[in-house]
Amino acid sequence: MRIQRQRVAVPVHVVVDVSASMHFGALRSKLQVAADFVEALGPSAFRVGDAVGLLAFDHEEREDLFMPPRHSRGAGIAMAEALRRCRSENAWQHDTVRHNGAAALQRVATRLSGRQGLVFLVSDFHWDLGGLDAVLDLLAPACVVPMIVWDPAETEPPPARALVAVSDAETGVRRSLWMREPLRAQWRDAVAARRDALHALFDAHGMAPFHLHGGFDAEAMTRYFLETVA
Repeated sequence: MRIQRQRVAVPVHVVVDVSASMHFGALRSKLQVAADFVEALGPSAFRVGDAVGLLAFDHEEREDLFMPPRHSRGAGIAMAEALRRCRSENAWQHDTVRHNGAAALQRVATRLSGRQGLVFLVSDFHWDLGGLDAVLDLLAPACVVPMIVWDPAETEPPPARALVAVSDAETGVRRSLWMREPLRAQWRDAVAARRDALHALFDAHGMAPFHLHGGFDAEAMTRYFLETVA
């Protein structure tokens, strides 16, 4: 993976959502996919002379996961290991995370307010987007890459004519649904509407999102930078 050729070193910050929904995944959790990206980012940043650091949030800022930017060959590995070990604190007790997600992210973003550099914002964005505009305004001086992490089990509904048990990824509340074709269509429509809403929001701030769908693709990341940043 290549970031972008630069004449001077810039600080690189990865802001990662570690809330309960990020621990979901049919084969591998979304947080593990995020960790794979962070691990690949470390050597790329090191090669071009950039320092890379980590900030994280769930329903609040996660100070325990904070790592200041450093230019080190092993920075990516250290950050990835921290993400793979982490748990969302009291995850299933905080059913207000949809409303607190943006507020927690805003507190994290305040650390970077007014700074230039490269910021990767890694999340599934399964929370109220009402406060995201303010967050993106705080990060305006930086080059921000929103990274939308979704799992195939979220975006594609189960087969029709089957009883399925579904869980709310944030609250842990379970319920059973009889999966009919109209419900499958509603499922797909809801996914498309959410994708469109996110793209419209980021586009309004001049940002192009990158999708992590079930795994991290280094070649796709390289193409992204060639097309949108370089």
